[in-house]
Amino acid sequence: MTAIVGVHGIGKYKYYLEAGRSATGAEEAMRLKWDRYLHLALGGEAGAYFSEIAYFAHHLHAGKERGAAPQSFAAMESSAQQVLAGWAKNLGVGEHVTGVLKSVTGWLLTRLDSRSEAFAKLFAPEVATYLTDQAKRERCRKAVADVLHRHRPKVVIAHSLGSVVAYETLWANPDIEVDLLLTLGSPLGMRNVIFERLLPAPINGRGERPKGVKRWVNIADKDDIAAIPPGLRESFTGIDAEELVNLDWIDFHTVEKYLGCPALDPHLRPFLA
Repeated sequence: MTAIVGVHGIGKYKYYLEAGRSATGAEEAMRLKWDRYLHLALGGEAGAYFSEIAYFAHHLHAGKERGAAPQSFAAMESSAQQVLAGWAKNLGVGEHVTGVLKSVTGWLLTRLDSRSEAFAKLFAPEVATYLTDQAKRERCRKAVADVLHRHRPKVVIAHSLGSVVAYETLWANPDIEVDLLLTLGSPLGMRNVIFERLLPAPINGRGERPKGVKRWVNIADKDDIAAIPPGLRESFTGIDAEELVNLDWIDFHTVEKYLGCPALDPHLRPFLA
C-alpha cells in the first residue's frame, strides 16, 4: 500500500500527556485512531493506512507545566489574544475590535457559543505559539520533515493547523516529493491571522503550491470555523481540486468527520491499491 503520512491539528497535546510524555506513544495512539476513521469511510478489509502521524504538539507546549487551555481571554498571552481577535473578526464576532485589545475577562469568549468558545481556547494559543515563537515553529517543522524523510510518502493528509505546518515544511524541504497533499479544514487562507505570516510569505496576495507537491486537494466544511475561508483557491495557486462539504453542525472540525467524509474517496482511492 502507498505510504500515507498524516499531520495532526490543534488540541493533541493530551495524547502526549496520556502517553507519559512520550511523543512516540502519542503518535501511535493517533495513528490507530486515524486508521480506524479512514477504514470506516473506505470500507473493505481493515488495514494500516497511515505509516505515521507526524506528531508536533509537544513542541508547542515545550517549557510549560501543563497543557490546559486558558480559561479566559484575559488569561491568554498577548500573542494569543491577537490571534483570537483576528479569528473572531473573520468569524464576524469581533468585527468592532480595533486598536488596543479588549483585556476584560471573557469579552470575546462570552460572545461565542459553547462550541466556538471551546475551539477558541485551543486554537488561539497553539496558532499564536506556532506563528510567533520561531524556535518552536522550527521544531514543529523539523518533526514533520523527519517523518516525511523517513517514509517518503506518496500522500500527506494534513488537518487544521497541521496543514500550515505541512505547507511550510514542504516549502522548506524541496527534496521531499509528494504525489498528493490533502488539506482538511485548513486555516491557511485566514487573513490577518495566518495567511500573511506564512513562510515563505505570499507574493502579491497569493501563496503557491509547494514545489515538491504534484497535486493539492483541499476539503473543508463550509461552516468550519477554523477554515475561514473554506476555499483556498482565491489565496493560493496550484490547488487542483477543492470541495466544500457539510460534515456535522456540532463536529464541524474534527479529523474523525473529515476522514470519514465521502469526498476523500476519489482522491485517495488510486493510492490504496
